[in-house]
Amino acid sequence: MITGATSGIGKELAVQFVHKGYIVGLIGRRTERLQQIKEELGDNVFFRTLDVRETDKAKKTYPELIAEMGGLDIMILNAGVGIDKLLPQWERDEKTIAVNVMGFAHGAHFAFNYFMKQGWGQVVGMSSIASLLASGRAAAYTASKHFVSNYMTGFRQKVKRIDADITITDIRPGFVESEMTENNKGMFWVATTEKAVRQMVKAIEKKRNHVYITKRWRLVAWVAKLVPQFVWDRI
Repeated sequence: MITGATSGIGKELAVQFVHKGYIVGLIGRRTERLQQIKEELGDNVFFRTLDVRETDKAKKTYPELIAEMGGLDIMILNAGVGIDKLLPQWERDEKTIAVNVMGFAHGAHFAFNYFMKQGWGQVVGMSSIASLLASGRAAAYTASKHFVSNYMTGFRQKVKRIDADITITDIRPGFVESEMTENNKGMFWVATTEKAVRQMVKAIEKKRNHVYITKRWRLVAWVAKLVPQFVWDRI
C-alpha cells in the first residue's frame, strides 16, 4: 500500500512495483488520478480516495483496501507536502504538520499494529535529507521530516525489544524531480523520479533500515552531522 500515490514518487513506486509483479494499493486525494493509474497499470492495482489528515476515515479506509487487495506485506507512507516560504504563515505550517506528522504517525501506528497481529511486515517512511537540517524557508517541512526519521528509529527499537518480525525502513531522498520540487530554485544532484524510485524499491526489497536516495546524498548527510549549527545559520 502506498499513500500519496497520485503523482511523483508515489506514482512511480506504483509503476515499478506493479511491473515487478506486486499487487499494489494506492491512497491519494485525487480520485481521477487514481483511476487513471489503475487504467494504465491494470488489474493488480486497487485504490481508495483519502486525505491522510482524516485519520478517522483512514481507520476504515485502510482495512477496506487491504481486504480488496487480499492482504498487506509492505506499507509505504509517502504522503507529504512541502512549502518553501521565508515569511511564516500558520495555515501553511498547519497543513505541513497535519500531513507530514499526524498523517504519517497515524499510518505508522496502523501498519505496525496490523503487522504485529499478522506476525510480519514492513513499514516504509518517506523522510528526506532535510531531516538532518533546519531551514528558515521551510521550518515546518524540515522539522516534520526530522520527526519522521526519529519516529521510525523509535519504532525500530520497539521491534527489537519485543522481537517482532517487522522491518522499519527510513528512506531519505535528496532532490528528486516531482510536482512538489518543480518550482524549487538552487537544487543540485537532482535525480529523475525513475532513478530515485528504482533505488528505493531495491532498498525496500532488501529490507534496509535506512537509505539515502541517491547514494551520493550520504556525503551530504555526513557533512550535515559535522558542520556546526552557526555555519548552517549563515547559509
